[in-house]
Amino acid sequence: QVQLVESGGGLVQTGGSLRLSCAASGRTFSSYAIGWFRQAPGKEREFVGFIRWSGGSAYYADSVKGRFIISRDNAKNMVYLQMNSLKPEDTAVYYCSSRGVRGTYNSPSGYDYWGQGTQVTVSS
Repeated sequence: QVQLVESGGGLVQTGGSLRLSCAASGRTFSSYAIGWFRQAPGKEREFVGFIRWSGGSAYYADSVKGRFIISRDNAKNMVYLQMNSLKPEDTAVYYCSSRGVRGTYNSPSGYDYWGQGTQVTVSS
């Protein structure tokens, strides 16, 4: 099993930055990829980005490409989501998740364990 805990959310103005953290425990952290998703009220959970277990490759949704950066520190069992140039439409609960063996990397069905989420609110 994998336990994931997100932190770092909060209220920020348009154009500001936040860094979210995802702390993992349980199964060997370096053996699985980590995804970030977000969910706004009344909307489906949306893919934000994904980083491979090695940390060498990350992939992003078009809506955040060039603004968000995912990194990981396998020695600390941590994954980070650096969010820059934030917009009101980035407001959502952000979740980190561990990649499963089925589904695609950009779909929630491709992930098997989830954190509880952290709220990010961007004011206009």
